[in-house]
Amino acid sequence: MTTTRTIKIPGPDHPITITPTPKRVVVTVGGRVVADSRAALTLQEAAYPAVQYLPRADVDMSLLERTAHATYCPYKGDCAYYSVPAGGERAANAVWTYEHPYDAVAAIRDHVAFYPDRVDAIELRD
Repeated sequence: MTTTRTIKIPGPDHPITITPTPKRVVVTVGGRVVADSRAALTLQEAAYPAVQYLPRADVDMSLLERTAHATYCPYKGDCAYYSVPAGGERAANAVWTYEHPYDAVAAIRDHVAFYPDRVDAIELRD
């Protein structure tokens, strides 16, 4: 049995913008720098808080552990998750990524994002 997933295109009623982040983004978990990027993207979706998407190349992927958790966004596609073992229980499913995002948000392919409440800090530095 196959399920048909609704695909929605961002528009005036649900805008999504993706712009280069002008500052360096540093993410720490369990007292360790997990990501440090000058090439992050800021995704602003509707009225939600802005999210920093960091290129995988700027993330120490060896500190992340893929989980079986998965979600679906009709605007972005299938979402996969990682935990950060160094962060303990709080850092479970702390990281998400759209490995095959829809065309409207294709710029976030090969990027990951972090939940602010599941990491020590997401800092924007000069």
